[in-house]
Parts: sequence; structure tokens; C-alpha cells
Amino acid sequence: MDVKKIMTSLEAKHPGEVEYLQAVHEVLESIEEVYNQHPEFAKAKIVERIVEPDRIFTFRVDWVDDKGEVQTNIGYRVQFNSAIGPYKGGLRFHKAVNLSMLKFLGFEQTFKNALTTLPMGGAKGGSDFDPTGKSDGEIMRFCHAFMLELWQNIGPDTDVPAGDVGVGAREIGYMYGMYKKLAREYNTGVITGKSINWGGSLIRPEATGYGGLYFVEHMLKKLNRSIVGQRVIVSGFGNVAWGAAQKATQLGAKVVGLSGPDGCVEVPNGMTNEMIYYMLELRASNQNIVEPFAKKFASESKFTAGKKVWIIPCDIALPSAFQNELNGDDAQTLINNGVKLVAEISNMGCTPEAIKAFQDNKIPFAPGKAVNAGGVATSGLEMTQNAIHLSWTSEEVDERLHQIMESIHNACVKYGQEDGYINYVKGANIAGFMKVAIAMKEQGVI
Repeated sequence: MDVKKIMTSLEAKHPGEVEYLQAVHEVLESIEEVYNQHPEFAKAKIVERIVEPDRIFTFRVDWVDDKGEVQTNIGYRVQFNSAIGPYKGGLRFHKAVNLSMLKFLGFEQTFKNALTTLPMGGAKGGSDFDPTGKSDGEIMRFCHAFMLELWQNIGPDTDVPAGDVGVGAREIGYMYGMYKKLAREYNTGVITGKSINWGGSLIRPEATGYGGLYFVEHMLKKLNRSIVGQRVIVSGFGNVAWGAAQKATQLGAKVVGLSGPDGCVEVPNGMTNEMIYYMLELRASNQNIVEPFAKKFASESKFTAGKKVWIIPCDIALPSAFQNELNGDDAQTLINNGVKLVAEISNMGCTPEAIKAFQDNKIPFAPGKAVNAGGVATSGLEMTQNAIHLSWTSEEVDERLHQIMESIHNACVKYGQEDGYINYVKGANIAGFMKVAIAMKEQGVI
């Protein structure tokens, strides 16, 4: 495999798709040596096939706002790879959503899902609809309109969407309601992230953050260190950051910072349970700002407008919001402030320059496709519960999540050893790729 040649070809075919090309380049660099040890992969053109999605659906979404005016957005579903199971991946509602973003997310999802040990392929979807400031009625009407266009292309054994940025249990409920009306069947396995009242799984909302902290625990154990007393910062304040803050606190760490588009909040003595719960209120407000947090807890926190959370001194940094949210300058700031471990809970949260800075300084760094796999793993467990028409207890789900995250960590360590340093990026990419590549080879050219 010639990485440069493949990337040149992709750049010519998909010009300007920066996020997608970045994600592909990272994976190809990691797997090049292993791939070239398997001539059967080259013969079957595995790489050339695996970097392109199976199919992409693009559709117009028309809906009516509270003023009675018609609004139009673009909807997408990228079904990337189904070699090891039905397509599985979230729906993202955000004004910045475009095809490049969703192709990168679907590509990453393919390997992330392979790492979970569960039978799930990779997909992603969403819309450039911006939920910020929208009323509940507007969000309902948009979700119904979105599903009206998507429903015939999904199913429990075909493609199972879930939530992502801008899509929580409320949005999932509205979308499933329309699916049920159109399909004329009650099949909750068609979508995950549902309310516990009608087919959802316990601890699913927290699972991405919880799983991320379980992974971090294993990273620390490998270094013979404990998470107790560690200063942790998280970006964002959605479900992912909330789950991460909650579990970090439960495990004995101190969450000393969070952030939003408007700035960052420092909490020197660590977040309390009341503060963590308030993160859900911030998310539900649709304002997309964190300054209200600092105002509510004025005596215990400090808000800095226009700054990222990475300026706050910490031991552990957890990007938990958006892709490329932590750049090379941010990485250097963290390094200068003595950061000891970085783990992406967001998808591709760090730029290549940031990752290189951490690795050059031998700071343990783990990528989103491994660290945040607990979310989709628990979605897979939700699918299983739906299929057998049973609900597991929180303890049962949490135990399975623990096992999955430990398995992912072990796979990363197995493939990521480099002169006394564990390259978790390389380990995760190789482990996920090998499972998908072998399945593709065994199924033939289809």
C-alpha cells in the first residue's frame, strides 16, 4: 500500500472534504506496515474499498417554524460499511454539518464499532439544522420531517441510527414516533438512545462518558497510577461531558473545568453533584453557552469569555465536544501546564499537530474511536435488549460496558507497542481495521 498515492487519488475525487481526508490519512498511516504484511488484502483492494462509503443518502427537509414560515435544511445518511453487522451510527444536528464531516464520522464509526466486539457496521447521518434557540415544537416538527425522508432506508437489521451532537432522547423520541406511524409497526430496535419507558437502556445517556473514564482508568493502571485526586478538565456540557464529569467524580477525581462556545469555566475545588446535574439544564436550554453555570455557582467558579478549557491547569484533559477542538497551540499549553494524560471522548477531537505534540512528549494519548466507544457499545446492548424483549438492570449494563472497554484497551495495547510507549492511535486503528478487513475479504468483492 502506498499511502501517498491513495491519498492523492482521494483528494482528487473528494476535494475540500478536509475532515474525511484527515481521518482516512490517520488510519492509513497507522495500518500501512501491517497491511503490507497481508498480500491478500492488497489483492482484494481492501483499502481502496474500505475508504469509500457503501452509499450516501442526501435529502431536503422542509418544516414549518413557530411563525408559520417554511424552513429548509439538508439531511444526510452515510452508510459506510456493513462487513460485520448492520450499519450503526448517530445522527448529528448542527449548523456545521456537511458531507465531509459525516463521511469522516462514518469512517471512524466503522472501526470504533469493530473495536466493541459487537456485530455492528459503521454509519453516520444528520442535518445542518441548528437546534440552538429552537422551541420544542419546532424541534418536533423538524424531527418528524427528517424521519419522513429517512425511514425507508433504516431498520433493526439494516441501519440503526442513534443520537449525537444536538440529538438527545427528546429528538430520538420524535423521530421514532414518526417512524412508527409510517412503518405501522412497533419495532424499537430501529433506533437507539430511546427513553427507558419505551425500549431504551439504562445508563445509555451516560455511557459514552462512563466508558471514556473506564478506558482512562485502564490507561492509568498500565502506568501504575490511580485516578483518585487527579484534576480533570472536559470540553462541552452535553451528554458526553456530563457522563464523563459524573463518572470522574465518582471515581475520586476532581473535575476542575468545562467549556462551551462562549468560553470556559474553572472550578478550582472540583465540580459537585449539583453542578454536574446542572450541566443537563444547560444542554436542555438550547442556548449553547456555559456562562450561566458560572453565574449560578459564582462563589465556586470563574468564567473566562472566549477562551478554551485547555488553558486550565490539569492532570487529565478530555476533549468531549467536537472534532478538531484541540489544536497544536492548545496541546502546547496543556504540556506547559503539566498535563499527564489526554483521551478524546469526542470524535477526532484533536488535530494531527496536537496528537504529534502529545506523542513527541511521551504523554499517553488515546483516540476517540477507542475512548468513546462505550456509547455505541451500550447502543449495541440496547439493540440486544430490544431483540430479546428484555431490560437489563443498570448493574448488568454497566458490567458489560466495563468488559467491553477493557477489551478495547487490551486490543489497543496489543497492537500499539512502540519502544516502551503505547501508541493508542496505532493500536486502535490496527485492531479495528483487521476485523473489518478480514470480514470484507471473506465475503468477497461485493
